[in-house]
Amino acid sequence: MAAFWNYLSSNFDTLAEHAWGHFYVVALGLTLSSIIGISLGMLSYRNPTARAASLNTSAIILTIPSLALFAIMLTLPPPIGGLGARPVIAGLALYGLLPIVRNTIVGLNEVDQAIVESALGMGMGRRERLFRIEAPLAWPVIVTGIRVSGLLMVAIATIGSIVNGPGFGQMLLSALARIGSATATPQALVGTLGVIVFGICLDGLFRLLVHYTTPRGIRG
Repeated sequence: MAAFWNYLSSNFDTLAEHAWGHFYVVALGLTLSSIIGISLGMLSYRNPTARAASLNTSAIILTIPSLALFAIMLTLPPPIGGLGARPVIAGLALYGLLPIVRNTIVGLNEVDQAIVESALGMGMGRRERLFRIEAPLAWPVIVTGIRVSGLLMVAIATIGSIVNGPGFGQMLLSALARIGSATATPQALVGTLGVIVFGICLDGLFRLLVHYTTPRGIRG
């Protein structure tokens, strides 16, 4: 335990740098995944064929082993391929699609049809109904999908270190390379705890987001 605290105190700046790198790739990956996933969900939720295609494609992507996907990213041309943060961000954006697409489709389809028909009776067009009525009512379900994707990305981002991606994975990879040394175990422990704390903070942040962005009338 003394070795753990000694390592933490003497490498705090490095830990902060890795924490920022982890936040950076997860934040950008989640932003891209949310934009793409919500758009796909909104475009396909009323069409069974498009809905099945969106869900099946995003599910297939999620089954690809992360090591394999990041290895494929190495062979792609810039700006996606190569080494560094960009292939990690692209990979995370792909991995995060399924929960977001699925929850967007489920949330929109679960909106009470009586409310939708009332909006139709008031003269609202399809786009206006979607953005003013259906999307706000489906918002808690959609954000839950984004939260699940974010937690998934926190874990997968550590594997991005194999393509020189930033984050806590760099600490874990370095510790594995120096296994048997005096600092390998505390370094691996600090990196692992960093990922866990990051995930807990992200989960709490999204729970607060759901609470404060959900209209009072539909809060559970």
